[in-house]
Amino acid sequence: MSDFRLELASFCGMNCNICSGYLAYSRNIPKERGKISHCIGCGPRNKKCSFLKGRCPYVKDVQFCFECAEFPCESLKTLDKRYRTKYDMSMIDNLNEIKSNGVDKFLQNQREKYRCLNCGGVISVHNKKCYDCEKIENWRE
Repeated sequence: MSDFRLELASFCGMNCNICSGYLAYSRNIPKERGKISHCIGCGPRNKKCSFLKGRCPYVKDVQFCFECAEFPCESLKTLDKRYRTKYDMSMIDNLNEIKSNGVDKFLQNQREKYRCLNCGGVISVHNKKCYDCEKIENWRE
């Protein structure tokens, strides 16, 4: 299993290492308009957060949202609710874990949580698909 990249732990609590767009990009899966998108992650693009850009005046001042006096702000709560509902993942929980245990431990825990039991690859948070062996753990419609 490949190491999770530190720069893919995003400002808002998203772990881009488990994003379907990043997994498709990093595995050289051909783009397919409307079906498969590619993303190199917010950090490598010099973007703090694709989700909160333009909504957060502090995005350039802190490394992670939990460092802000307004944490969790309404924009983050809205994003968190969407991810909890659609993908069973919480940006706020991720940020609290990073704050409590550090980003290295967070990524270690994420690596284990999203590890494919079939091949040891990475399961996408968005569609529960392993982009290494193509096994789908739990497809969300």
